[in-house]
Amino acid sequence: MRKCRIEVIKTHFDEELAARFGCPNLGHCFKHKVGDVFYTDYKKPDGFCDEAWKAIYQYVFAIFHNSDAFYEDRWLQQKDLAICSCNDGLRPVIFKIDAVEQE
Repeated sequence: MRKCRIEVIKTHFDEELAARFGCPNLGHCFKHKVGDVFYTDYKKPDGFCDEAWKAIYQYVFAIFHNSDAFYEDRWLQQKDLAICSCNDGLRPVIFKIDAVEQE
């Protein structure tokens, strides 16, 4: 059965912007860590950040359904792969989304 694998491949924390705009003691994302892996069809996986899901779900949906609609101006080396980030401008999380076959 086709699934999408969502893997956290990088987290970032912009100290300069956080100092200017963030709450005291703000740090890296508390929800996701490098190495976290989630498998799904096209529904938000349990434990996945709601805001991050809003930012990446269209890629998950397209990859799950074997669509290449968002590859018009190819920026990646292969189909069925997306590198996306959440919308948090102070502490974004970078995700690798790809298709896998699971039983």
